[in-house]
Amino acid sequence: MKPTFASNLDALGQWRVATDAKLASLARFAREHDLLDDSSAEWFEAMRHRLSGEKLMVAFVAEFSRGKSELINAIFFSDKGRRMMPASAGRTTMCPVELGYDAEDPIGLTLLPIETRLQATSLAELRTQPQAWTMIQLDLSNPEGMAAALAEVMRTRLVPKEEAQRLGFWDDERQEDNPPINAEGQVEIPVWRHARINLPHPLLKRGLVVLDTPGLNAIGTEPELTLGLLPQAHATVFILGADTGVTKSDLSIWRDHLSGPALARYVALNKIDSLVDPLSTPEQVQQTIQRQCESVAQTLEIPTEHVFPISARQALAARLNGDAQGLATSRLEAFETALSDGLLPKRRDNLANAAIGGAKQFQSQLTRRFTEMRRLYADQLLELRGLRGKSSGKVQLMLQRVQAEAAEFEQCTARLAAMRSVHARMLKDALAELSSERLRQEVDVLQQVLGGSWLPLGAKKAFVDLCARLRALIEQAQQRSEEIHSMLVASFAKLNAEFGFSLVADVPLDVRKYADDLNLIERNYVQYLGLSQAFRLAQPGFQEQFRRMLISRLRVVFETVSNDIELWNKTASAQVDGQLRERRRNFKRRYETLDRIQSASSELDTRLQEVQAQDERILQLQTRLGALVDELVHVAQGPSGEPEHPGVAAMKAISLDLT
Repeated sequence: MKPTFASNLDALGQWRVATDAKLASLARFAREHDLLDDSSAEWFEAMRHRLSGEKLMVAFVAEFSRGKSELINAIFFSDKGRRMMPASAGRTTMCPVELGYDAEDPIGLTLLPIETRLQATSLAELRTQPQAWTMIQLDLSNPEGMAAALAEVMRTRLVPKEEAQRLGFWDDERQEDNPPINAEGQVEIPVWRHARINLPHPLLKRGLVVLDTPGLNAIGTEPELTLGLLPQAHATVFILGADTGVTKSDLSIWRDHLSGPALARYVALNKIDSLVDPLSTPEQVQQTIQRQCESVAQTLEIPTEHVFPISARQALAARLNGDAQGLATSRLEAFETALSDGLLPKRRDNLANAAIGGAKQFQSQLTRRFTEMRRLYADQLLELRGLRGKSSGKVQLMLQRVQAEAAEFEQCTARLAAMRSVHARMLKDALAELSSERLRQEVDVLQQVLGGSWLPLGAKKAFVDLCARLRALIEQAQQRSEEIHSMLVASFAKLNAEFGFSLVADVPLDVRKYADDLNLIERNYVQYLGLSQAFRLAQPGFQEQFRRMLISRLRVVFETVSNDIELWNKTASAQVDGQLRERRRNFKRRYETLDRIQSASSELDTRLQEVQAQDERILQLQTRLGALVDELVHVAQGPSGEPEHPGVAAMKAISLDLT
C-alpha cells in the first residue's frame, strides 16, 4: 500500500526528532567546552523550539453535506476503528473545530459559547481564559463515548431573529445569505462559537493541526475564522460534492475566502461513488467523473489536474476493513500523495535550511575563535623556545615586555567603548521603527478610515497604503543594518591592524525577505475590504476584531525582523568579547609562565608541553566540531545531500501553486 499523508507526516516528525537530537549534541558539546556564548545559546534554543513546537495547519472547508468530516476521518482517524468526527446526512459541524495536541492542556473537548461574539474580546485572547470555555473530558479507551462527546459540535438552538442579528447570523442587507426562519420567527444558530479537541493522537503530537470549518454562513459571520485562522493555514482543502458540482454557495466560499494566491489549495471532488450507475459501464462512469472534474476546474478557474475525485466514505470503510481494492477505488491515495508532496517537502526544506545555516554560521564563528587561539599558542611556543639557555635577566626583560604589551593592548578598551557606543546607537535607531508602538500607530491610521464613515469604501486603499508604509519600514531597517555592517567592517579592520585582533564581520543580514510575509498578509486580507464585505466591515465589533487580528499578524512579522537584527548584532558583539577575553587570558598565562620559569628553570619544558597540549586540544575540538556539524547536515539533508521527501523520497513533488 502506498505511503499515506499520515505516514509521510509521521516520517517528517521522526526527521524533526533526529535533527533536533543532532542540534542538542552540538549545543551540549559547545556548552561542555565553554564555547557557547549567549547569542549562540539563544539561537540553539529558538531552533530546537521551532523543530519540536512548530505546527502544520491543514484547513478543511466546505458547505454542508459535502463529506468534509468523513474525509478528515478517512485521512487521519481510520486507526480508531470507527468514525471520530461526526459525519451524517445534513448539517454536522456547526462551528469551527481545531484538532491538535498540547501536552500542557488536558485531554478533552473545549467549547466556546456563541454569546462570546457579543464581547470585544478576540478569540486569541479568549484562548488564554479557560473560564470562558466549557470543558468535556474524553475517554481515550472508549471510542463510542468519544464520538458521542464530539457530537456536541453539532448542537444548535432556535433564537429570535433579533438575537440572530446581534450574533451575526442575520443581515437584512444580504437576505440571500440568511438562514431559514420558521413560522415563529426563529432562526437556528449554533450553540458554540469555536471548539478545540486536544488529543494525544500520533499525528497531532507530531505538530499537525486540523481545522474543520462549517459552511458559508458560519464562515462569513466569524471574522476570526476568515481573517485569522484560514489565512494562517499552510494548506486548505476545499471539498465539493461530485453529485452537485460547484453550487452558488460553494462558489461564494471559493471567491470570497479561498481564491487568494497565498493559499496552498487542494480541491477534492467528493462522493464519486454517487456517480456510479448500474446501467452504465465503468468507462462511462469514468467519463462522467472526468467531465465533472473539468467542469469544476473551469468554474473555479484552475487546471483540471488540481481537482481530485475521491470517495471519502469508501476510503474510510476500506481502511477500517483493510480493503486495498476498495481504497484504490476511492482514489484517496492519489489525493494524499498530492497533499504530502505539496506540503511536506517544502516544510522539511525550510526547517533543514534554517538548522544547517545556523549550525554552519556557529561553526564559522568557532573556527575563527580556534584559529585565533592557535595563533596565540604558536606565538607562546616561539617565545618559550627562544628562552632555552637564556639567563634570568633575559627572562626578566621578557616579563617586562609582556607587561608593556598588555598595557598597550588595554588601550584598545577606549576604542572598543567608542565602537560599542556607536553600535548601540545605530542598533537602537534600527529597532525603533520596528517597535510595537510604531506598528500600532500605523494601524491606527487605517482604523481612522474604517471608523470614519458607516460604509468605509476607502478601506481597501487605506489597507494597501498601510502595507506599503510597513514595507518601507522594513526597507529602512535593511538599510540601517547595512550601515551597521559597514561600520563594523571598518572598525574591525582598524582593531585588527592596531591591536592584533582577528575580527570578521559576518555576511550582512537580509531582512527584505520579510516583506514577502507582508505581501502574504496583504493578499489574504485585502479581499475582505472590498464592496462585498463593506456592510459587515462597518459593524463596530467586526472592525475591532479586524484591528486586533491585523496587529497580531503584523506584530509577528516585525518582532521576527527585530529578533533577527538583535541576534546578528549580539553575535558581532560576542565575537569582540570573546577575542578580548582570550587575549587577556593569553597575556596572563604568558606572564605567569615567565614568572615560573624565572623561579625554576625546569618549568620551561613543562610549560612548553602544556602549551603544545592546549594547541592539540583546540585542534581536536575543531575536528569534533566539524564532525558534529557534518552529522547534522547528513541527517537534515539525507545521505544524498539533498532534502528527501519524508517517506516517499522517490516521488516528485506535485506543484499545486494555483497562482
